[in-house]
Amino acid sequence: MTDALRDILRDIGPATVAVSGGVDSMTLAVLANRTLGRDRVTMMHAASAAVPPEATQRVRHRATIEGWDLRVIDAGELADEKYRSNPLNRCFFCKGNLYGTIADLTDRQILSGANTDDLGEYRPGLDAAHQYSVRHPYLEARIDKSGVRALARSLGLGDLSDLPASPCLSSRIETLIRIEPETLQAIHAVELLVADRLSPRTVRCRVRQAGIVVELDALSLDAASPSKRSALTASIGNLLPGALADKPIAFAAYRNGSAFVGAKP
Repeated sequence: MTDALRDILRDIGPATVAVSGGVDSMTLAVLANRTLGRDRVTMMHAASAAVPPEATQRVRHRATIEGWDLRVIDAGELADEKYRSNPLNRCFFCKGNLYGTIADLTDRQILSGANTDDLGEYRPGLDAAHQYSVRHPYLEARIDKSGVRALARSLGLGDLSDLPASPCLSSRIETLIRIEPETLQAIHAVELLVADRLSPRTVRCRVRQAGIVVELDALSLDAASPSKRSALTASIGNLLPGALADKPIAFAAYRNGSAFVGAKP
């Protein structure tokens, strides 16, 4: 698996890796840097209100350890009304802004960390990637998420191999609810609070038309007693801005992509 990826990267040549801070793109960046060398690969990380600060810190930390040529950029998605209006294909505009910005900054081949598991989900961002001729080494090598984690371990990246999936904060907001920076900040604050109080494996703060829903993995949800939920509800309410503070707060089992509402093309 590793040899196949190295061959693909050598065949591609000078490249720019879009690094989100998740296990997929981080592992690809490490392998690309070790295979091609600092002079032939650049990492670009887009920092914004939709990206948890921990992700940016993780990228900067790994860049120091590995000696990356790293550029932290503003992809400008929050200035894009098509993104801010939060349509079903919001990710298309997010990735379009990302890859468009990167393409303006480099003439090298752009790489993403998409893996074969992503093909089984609704991923409009892949359509945007196609428009910018982005290549996906994991897809070319037919590597899935478990394969990425195995690769991370083989590269000595134990801290990354167990990193839970954490898509952008905008993914928590129900389709057609406008993306606002203060909403993103509140979502992040709520998730940090719940993580501190319950230590769940998975937590998502969903902003819906009907209210705020804190989704937890099954074990954590079962362990959250009525008294714990009541205390959390009060604390969460204090973190919500404006009209969000008036919405009811509920707890539910985690469902991947549950903020998507509408028929997927």
